[in-house]
Amino acid sequence: MSNQKNIEPWGAEEKLQWLSKQTIKRSYHEQVERKIKALEDDFDVRQYGVLHYSINEYPLYMVRSLQWQESKRTILITGGVHGYETSGVQGALLFIREKLLEYTSQFNILVLPCISPWGYETINRWNPNTVDPNRSFLKNTVSEEARLAMKAVLSMDATIFAHFDLHETTDTDNTEFRPALEARDAVEQEVWNIPDGFYLVGDSENPQESFQKAIIQSVEKVTHIAPVDEFGEIVGKPCTQQGIIYYNVEKLGLCTGFTGARFTTTTEVYPDSTKVDEKNCIDAQVAAVTGGLDFLMNTD
Repeated sequence: MSNQKNIEPWGAEEKLQWLSKQTIKRSYHEQVERKIKALEDDFDVRQYGVLHYSINEYPLYMVRSLQWQESKRTILITGGVHGYETSGVQGALLFIREKLLEYTSQFNILVLPCISPWGYETINRWNPNTVDPNRSFLKNTVSEEARLAMKAVLSMDATIFAHFDLHETTDTDNTEFRPALEARDAVEQEVWNIPDGFYLVGDSENPQESFQKAIIQSVEKVTHIAPVDEFGEIVGKPCTQQGIIYYNVEKLGLCTGFTGARFTTTTEVYPDSTKVDEKNCIDAQVAAVTGGLDFLMNTD
């Protein structure tokens, strides 16, 4: 991206300079926390931690289905690992309000709707320490967001059968995030076209292509699926079937890599498309989860 050479990675001063430019643009309390607390009559709502940042303090919440039984398989849904990806957070909340109860006869369901509330408020991919939480789901993580989320899930003492992690791919990934990443690390970053449409990221070490396909088939009833580029790729990765690519999620420290779940998927909504609006993006996230759960209901 940059033609400059011999640039040094950011030190503490540069990171503080970046942080000083970040401002609150929307309210986690009003748009997320209030909605979570409104669920307390119908679900098991628990605070699993708090993030202490100079700009604010952020309580973190998990929502569990009430009919929790050891005999049922457990589903994990995570949103807001990247706080700026709005439909991941709001899609998780809408799923709880409108769809979760339809699946509790067969599954235990655990939802962490917004793992990175500072990122939600400031519309950021990183946390205040310039750390990407979705590269930080590792044993000795430096991300407090990832550490607290992993601790909360593991405290349930349940084997996770399937994990849905709800994300977006935005135009700012190219215009803001990759330039910042290149500057922070002094490493040139590859740029690719942002795909116009929904796609999934599965685990290259455990593809589960029938599961991924069922999700795509559910989502395409709601919104359009991303086409491949001229190289048959989406964001630089080969597309094995419509709208599906794969990463080694555990190696990269992605959120879906820490649970060891049999079925994992990361959704990617494109909110900047001229073909969608905010509601359509949120509905696509819900359709992804319900499509996957419908498939799993018929899976041994």
